Amino acid sequence: MMDAALKNALAQPAPLLFGALKIELPSYTLRLLDGSASLQIGTEIYAGIDASFGTIASISELSEEMGDSAPEVTVTLMPPDVSATAVLSHPNMQGSVATIMVGAVDTATGAVIGTPEILFLGEIDVPTIGIDESGARTVEFTIVSVFERLFETEEGQRASNGWHQSIWPGELGLEFMTGTDVNLYWGVKPPKGSSVKSGFSAAIAATLNTKTQNK
Repeated sequence: MMDAALKNALAQPAPLLFGALKIELPSYTLRLLDGSASLQIGTEIYAGIDASFGTIASISELSEEMGDSAPEVTVTLMPPDVSATAVLSHPNMQGSVATIMVGAVDTATGAVIGTPEILFLGEIDVPTIGIDESGARTVEFTIVSVFERLFETEEGQRASNGWHQSIWPGELGLEFMTGTDVNLYWGVKPPKGSSVKSGFSAAIAATLNTKTQNK
């Protein structure tokens, strides 16, 4: 729910808005604004330029569409030098938490009104080095929603002793399981009209059956 003070400010004829970007890098937290100002949000200071990593060049349009993939946004930074570019594009940046916010400023005091609204919360997926039209060096971050992990396939999962013990070492529930005559549906519901034993119930039944035959 949007902060009441911010909601009231946005209802005014000409509110002074700002965008803010926070990226929690492994050894540094980057806090940038989309303009040449400096604002305090909570206990944190956000500025239009960061001495180490430069400024925001652009942010792609945000949308709230329904689909079969998690939402993502692209943020382009303009680092001040080659060293900053190398740090921002390093593989260990992947997975860093990124937050995009919008808020309003009191024109009389210069203070942030209420609590900014979080428009997007995600993590860095892919950094890409580029050159803009003016020849300036850029680093583009593809930031994906935290729900991206829900689309990862678990192709390595198997109803086998080896895979089972790779997750739970020493647990011998599938030790004697070499095959099963029923379909095991991992992480999904069985097709309608099917009559199957689900998950570990089927695995246990098959294991007990094998043990009985070996006696």
